[in-house]
Amino acid sequence: MAILKFEDYSFKYDSLSSPTLKHICLTIQKGEKVFIAGPSGSGKSTIAHCINGLIPCSYKGEIDGKLIIKDFEPINENLYTISEHVGTILQDQDCQFVGLTVGEDVAFAYENENKDQSFMESNVNKALKSVGMLEHINQTPHNLSGGQKQLVSLAGILSTDGDILLFDEPLANLDPVSRYRTMNLIDQIHKETNKTIIVVEHRIEDVLAYDFDRMIVMDQGKIVANDHPNHILLKNDLRNHGLREPLYVELLKKIEIKISDQDEIANIEKTIKFKEIIRAWYENKTIKAIKSVDKDLVLSLQNICFTYYKDEENLIKNVSFDIHKGEILAMLGNNGAGKSTILKLISGIKKPNNGIIELNNKRIDKWSIKKRSDYIGYVMQNPNHMISQNMIYDEIALGLRVRAYDEGEIKDIVEETLKTCGLYKYRKWPISALSYGQKKRVTIAAILALKPQLIILDEPTAGQDYDNYKEFMDFLMKIKNSGISMMMITHDLHLTLEYADRAVVLSDGEILADGDIYEILSNTDLMERGNLRETTLSELAQICGIENKENFLRTCIDFFKEVDENE
Repeated sequence: MAILKFEDYSFKYDSLSSPTLKHICLTIQKGEKVFIAGPSGSGKSTIAHCINGLIPCSYKGEIDGKLIIKDFEPINENLYTISEHVGTILQDQDCQFVGLTVGEDVAFAYENENKDQSFMESNVNKALKSVGMLEHINQTPHNLSGGQKQLVSLAGILSTDGDILLFDEPLANLDPVSRYRTMNLIDQIHKETNKTIIVVEHRIEDVLAYDFDRMIVMDQGKIVANDHPNHILLKNDLRNHGLREPLYVELLKKIEIKISDQDEIANIEKTIKFKEIIRAWYENKTIKAIKSVDKDLVLSLQNICFTYYKDEENLIKNVSFDIHKGEILAMLGNNGAGKSTILKLISGIKKPNNGIIELNNKRIDKWSIKKRSDYIGYVMQNPNHMISQNMIYDEIALGLRVRAYDEGEIKDIVEETLKTCGLYKYRKWPISALSYGQKKRVTIAAILALKPQLIILDEPTAGQDYDNYKEFMDFLMKIKNSGISMMMITHDLHLTLEYADRAVVLSDGEILADGDIYEILSNTDLMERGNLRETTLSELAQICGIENKENFLRTCIDFFKEVDENE
């Protein structure tokens, strides 16, 4: 039985001249589990807004065609009525919180239904425990890290009675283990309740590890593929529309393994049939020698300690590490480990209680934020915390104008940066018309325009599709080669494998490891302690009986780069 149906549906925001959704025809059956993917700006978040009623209740525009949910049309109902049938986790968590504490926020739906106090307490505790956030029940949601906010939002959706549960980028900002737990929880909800599940997500590898009935690929406002995930992978629909396939699938295709229509490549365990081919390929590859190059020291942290309140235990505990000229350092670790706090200490937003921070061998502990910003650019995790202008061009030009650049020079720099970040065609757009991922790119572009000596990036590729991700990271590699240093907080282990020179693993405010990327990401014990999960390339090595996972990872990534250079 159909629970949701788009009939030749189109939508154009009032602020835009052309439709964002174009002639959408889609039927979702009751109890189905559906995965919607697409590049940034493809319309997938807009289609989510149509389903949960934000269009037309909050976002105004022109609608053609028809959308039916169960037995009503959202266009004729208010947001409250629609929310009784569709429970939603929004992409932007800050727009979703209504309670003063985590517990109050999760209890909101129960309070609207006048549930008994003991019932609410029991179910709120159960929901928070299921996402690992029970210990934060009395905290203010806005004081949590981005990943922790996402987990609280997930707990909140467990209290809704809607027949449809819509997850708009539920894995954004989550560490690898939390992503795994979140997808497990979504899968468990589906199996136990038979609710209709719709997941809109960029992280294809994490989502496709679970059995979905269907995958829908969107591009330029249209549905370009609608099939079982295995068929989508076999037909190259993801790569053809700017999305990245799971790493192990990418390897199977790049070493030109003959894959038939009957092969279930959406399930990594089924790749064991290619075991001997993969082993033979690996054994015939030569591992490149690792070059050790001494570089000038740019930033040094020495025994840094920090706590928000004097009487509390330190959140950051004797942290020490260096960043060298032209180096990309990835900082990895679980949500709440202290990664974002360290970046705030470096940029001057917070001051350490103890320890020394040096830039180019000069202490900067007492430097103001303004003085540090001439040398250190900081791109925050949440783009809404940085954006202050209405138009994209003005946002990127703001820092240059504050520094009294000539308008002609500003125009040249802004347009060059827009092109580099894949935003040039949006240069005359209002920021309000952008997706979360596009806003993220605007904030990154605004920092890049200032050409700082050290760029700090908090989840730089979150919300970006593969083509834009690759274009942006290739640009970062170019500026890296010019001697600019970068530090990235990231939960994207693919990004770390392919672009970082070194990694620091943080847990509970302490450094667990500082060293080679491949050594760290193949260390099972370390990955577990840091709340990280091995990539599917490591899983593939294990399936194929390859013991040296470190060398296998290095070989695969070197091979990917060789193939990309020759294409």
